[in-house]
Amino acid sequence: MDLATLPLCIQDEPHYRARQIKLGVFVDLAEDWNDLTALPKKLREKLQKNCSLRISAELFPDKNVGAVKALIRLADGKRIETVLMRRRDGRNTVCVSCQVGCPMGCTFCATGKMKLLRSLQPYEIVEQVVLFARYLKTECARVSNVVFMGMGEPFANYDNVLEAVRVLNDHDGLNIGARHISLSTCGILKGIQRLAKEPLQVNLALSLHAPDDATRRMIMPVSRSYTITALLAGVDAYTQATHRKVMFEYLLLGGVNDTDTHARALAKLLTGRLCMVNLIAYNATGMYASATKERMHYFSNVLQKAGIEATIRYRHGREVRGACGQLATSNEDFMLPSDVVASADAPV
Repeated sequence: MDLATLPLCIQDEPHYRARQIKLGVFVDLAEDWNDLTALPKKLREKLQKNCSLRISAELFPDKNVGAVKALIRLADGKRIETVLMRRRDGRNTVCVSCQVGCPMGCTFCATGKMKLLRSLQPYEIVEQVVLFARYLKTECARVSNVVFMGMGEPFANYDNVLEAVRVLNDHDGLNIGARHISLSTCGILKGIQRLAKEPLQVNLALSLHAPDDATRRMIMPVSRSYTITALLAGVDAYTQATHRKVMFEYLLLGGVNDTDTHARALAKLLTGRLCMVNLIAYNATGMYASATKERMHYFSNVLQKAGIEATIRYRHGREVRGACGQLATSNEDFMLPSDVVASADAPV
């Protein structure tokens, strides 16, 4: 799907053409310009030649939990992964990637092993949602939620991510409510500060993963630039400006950040803040051991006793390597080790 030249292709058309095209692509979910018969034939031919609606993707369903992973080949041959998570309550959440690879290098994440190949353009982010919107249309269902928790750091591609969010939120298009869109950052302070000034009421998630700087630096190199104190000051300013609850993500790694001391320190750190904590089970990427279920429930109990809302993220999509931290692809100029090829990340 290549909409980069669309504005140029319709610059001489009447203004109402743009809305016709928007409805055709994002509401009717047309897969071929010739299906949009309301458009003049010459325009359809022009668009067919210059703005393909085809999405080159291979789907990998996990029938056990209703997850579907997609491997998308972009126009330049690079590949990204995205995941559809189908919930029992009727929610259909798409976890999107915003970069090919990731510059952050988190040691527990398969995407970090890829390094950064390039950032995605807005339409390359949106096409991931369009792919699954088309998929769900056959069942008279729709995408209800989008989480930027796939490949890449959203705040390292801020402008393109926000432009994609605006397209997803457009009432004349996919019409996904801003409060049903979540941006997850590993802790880019400037991005948090910019988001606080945006008029969009999207959700902010912060990958914390440790209650102290020493542990966090060991598993997240970004911590060398942003201390926890600085990040929490940024989060406090964000909540004061937006009055929106922040989700802290905490991946439990056996013997690394899952001790009683870590649990108490986390509770002390977050007490009194407008937040919730999402406790995440580690999904194997070859470096750490998973914390036990008992450890996860212990953390949850400690947090809740401190008055902090805490949830445990279920392991959706592991059968297709579509669970948290497992998202990675092989590309022409990068090949992952065999144990992490063709894996994916999962949304909340």
